[in-house]
Amino acid sequence: MGTPAAPATPVIDVHTHVVPKGWPDLSAACGGSDWPWLRVDSEREAMIMIGESEFRPVGAECWDARTRLDDMAKDGVDLQVVSPTPVFFSYERPAGQAVKMARIFNDLTLECVADGGDRLISFCQVPLQDPDAACAELDRCLAAGHAGVEIGNHVGDRDLDDAGVVTFLQHCAQVGAPVFVHPWDMPASPRLDRWMARWLTGMPAETHLSVLALILGGVLDRVPESLRLCFAHGGGSFPFWLGRADNAWHRRGDIVRGRSEHPPSHYVNRFFVDSVVFDPAALRLLVDVCGEGQVVLGSDYPYPLGERPAGQVIRTADHLTGSQRTKLLSGNALRFLGRPLYDPSHK
Repeated sequence: MGTPAAPATPVIDVHTHVVPKGWPDLSAACGGSDWPWLRVDSEREAMIMIGESEFRPVGAECWDARTRLDDMAKDGVDLQVVSPTPVFFSYERPAGQAVKMARIFNDLTLECVADGGDRLISFCQVPLQDPDAACAELDRCLAAGHAGVEIGNHVGDRDLDDAGVVTFLQHCAQVGAPVFVHPWDMPASPRLDRWMARWLTGMPAETHLSVLALILGGVLDRVPESLRLCFAHGGGSFPFWLGRADNAWHRRGDIVRGRSEHPPSHYVNRFFVDSVVFDPAALRLLVDVCGEGQVVLGSDYPYPLGERPAGQVIRTADHLTGSQRTKLLSGNALRFLGRPLYDPSHK
């Protein structure tokens, strides 16, 4: 009898987004005005609207589990983490309105992923401007079937070292909920309104700033090591400039050290980053700086600036060893999600 074939390496995509196909009139359901709404143009096409302005075209892959599963099959993806689209966070609104908004969208997200069985893992959103309400909504969502939470990288001028945000992160550690941090609400100016520059430069800068806030604000010295955090888009520009941050921490500690007990490089094993960097050389830097145990596959599916096929750079990067590739394709994601080993033959 021959030796049984080794099981295939599962592939887990931790960075994808959902948009429900329609939702109640949010002005009537939540109060306030100028809420996002969906202009449905056909069975498979729609436009997210902000007032009378077009924000983003979306298609059936955003809400239809079967379309999503078909694309996963084409890309060789076994599991997807499905998170909110940041335009719906509503952090700028009164907390009472944001709570109602979060409940509506979190329940609709569960409906969107229901037909995906155990292959679609839903993350919720919370009204992060109110820590108590955010903790309560997270608890409700975990009980309802969500596996974790996506948060924006800031709440107005409050960054990840804000006392209220830290309270929420401590609660996530206590209940074992993984946290996916996504940049959003980038600054606008005439210089940034060309060439999608807000997305090409603003998003990496936003993420970099928030990783620094997490470190220099002393958050990682205060929250337990059990907190599982992942930053989108390869950690933004932070990995490339870690040496600069360390140099400043040592040379200008009077200004730069903030509340951190150690230089920034000390903390890189305290959070994950996804692999949406699109280039093998960038992926090499990411693994070299953050560590082979801290990089997870992400695609930003289904949006046009994402990677397709998902995980292509990980699969083709010739600088990765077999063991490293396995970690990046799924092993690290399972640690982030707090899940046991997944066998793709059972799907």
